[in-house]
Amino acid sequence: MTDPRIIDIVLDEHTILWRSADIEQERRIAIFDLIEGNYFKPLREHADHYAGPYRISLSVEEGRLGIAIAREDATPLETLVLALGRFRRPIKDYFAICDSYYQAIRAATPQQIETIDMARRAIHNEAAELLKERLEGKIEVDFDTARRLFTLICVLHIKG
Repeated sequence: MTDPRIIDIVLDEHTILWRSADIEQERRIAIFDLIEGNYFKPLREHADHYAGPYRISLSVEEGRLGIAIAREDATPLETLVLALGRFRRPIKDYFAICDSYYQAIRAATPQQIETIDMARRAIHNEAAELLKERLEGKIEVDFDTARRLFTLICVLHIKG
């Protein structure tokens, strides 16, 4: 039976040094939305043909993203490691625009907030496409799954 989806996701809390209430809310929403609806299909075939659902754990170490993939019963399947060099700029831009967005929510006009939110979505969408590209040949994901995973990758990069 095939069930290509994530049923549980954990972030390596040791990687995260600090996060604001706004970022914590983004993390909760991304995880909730991801679990509610996603498409996640590792492309490496396993001897027993296991094809989901998956539990994953995300971590960042030395500029690399670790995606530990496990079966529904938490038995490890594989860990993929991706270099994050190409994500430095999108992560930096995303943090900057999110800061502007959170400040705007508190003091700007609805039109200003909408303009900043459109820019935030554009950066997020470009980063999701980049993530899909980097996962090509390793893991198949849909666009919404890539967007939510990018949000969680950003959370892992918060240094305080």
